[in-house]
Amino acid sequence: MDFRLNEQEGMIQNMARDFAERSVRPIAMEIDRRGEFPFELAKGMGSLGYFGLPYPLDYGGVGAGYIGYTLVIEQLCRVSMVAGAIIGVNGLAEEAIFRYGSEEQKRQFLVPLAKGAWLSSFAFTEPATGSDPRAIETRARPDGDDYAITGQKQFIALSPASQVAVVFAKDETDRVSAFIVETFSPGYNLRQSCETLGARGLAPSVIYLDDVRVPKRNLLGEKAKGYGIMLEAISVGKVGVAAEAVGVGQGALEMSLNYARERRAYGQPIADLLSIKWLLAEMASRVEAARWLTYRTAFVRDQGADIMKEAAIAKLFASQAVVDVTRMAMQIHGAYGYMKDMEIERFYRDAKLTEIYEGVSEIQRVIIADRLLREKG
Repeated sequence: MDFRLNEQEGMIQNMARDFAERSVRPIAMEIDRRGEFPFELAKGMGSLGYFGLPYPLDYGGVGAGYIGYTLVIEQLCRVSMVAGAIIGVNGLAEEAIFRYGSEEQKRQFLVPLAKGAWLSSFAFTEPATGSDPRAIETRARPDGDDYAITGQKQFIALSPASQVAVVFAKDETDRVSAFIVETFSPGYNLRQSCETLGARGLAPSVIYLDDVRVPKRNLLGEKAKGYGIMLEAISVGKVGVAAEAVGVGQGALEMSLNYARERRAYGQPIADLLSIKWLLAEMASRVEAARWLTYRTAFVRDQGADIMKEAAIAKLFASQAVVDVTRMAMQIHGAYGYMKDMEIERFYRDAKLTEIYEGVSEIQRVIIADRLLREKG
């Protein structure tokens, strides 16, 4: 097994690190303070091809694979989780269209998404449901050459910036189907953004669909197979969340190393204190373990294999690791870390989201256990 990045991967990583330091870090605190979607930042990321990293050139992508996708998200999240998470969230609809879309759908929707001309939302969650398709109340009613979709979606990230949404609704079979919906369609209404603790800037919103007309040709994949489409797209999304966790953890570690060298107590840098060394070592160990779990899962996906279990393991471990790592970083920073003008305070708040979105940790444990039991026959 070769754990070294190849030349192209190293170049992608270095370019993403440079972009993060030059274009993201100077505005990261302001994004968090305002809590509004960073349109100009997203535009800059699109111009670099960051929304098409895993996809073929024929569909507007870069052809860098899921390793490239992971490397970029990690580097951006070293300075701002919002920046990397925009790529991950946008990738959910892209992955669904790439894997299940017709050639016409890929040309019409995936190409502008991969090129960064458009952004997208993934509209599954509703007020009464997280991961349970049986609780979905949004309905898609056949009407001539169209479906008429009515319902409400909750916590839909990137909504203010999205031109396209993959919407999940129960069809005439009373099972869930997936539909590609253009967000400028009459009846597609963004009602409000949700104020969040961390990752402020993803703009999760409440969406009302009031008899939205969607051409039947925009049915994604097979009718009544929407839940499978969601699971497949989310499996890649979890790799993105794991990479976000690794990036945030690495950023917190670097801040803590710098602070421990500079902060003095009892006439010496606190880095010389045994208790601080223990924390730094523990942080580094957890970040490194999460990193290689994440890279391996991306590698397996690049081989075309199913990653349902691997993605769940990577997300579960990396999200737990980053919550612990940022907590340790707060301890190293002491009272200063608790101040709003310190970056580590933002990282501490951002980290928690990785345990919640795209499947809470409890759901990941169920997925992992079910797969293990199935494998053992």
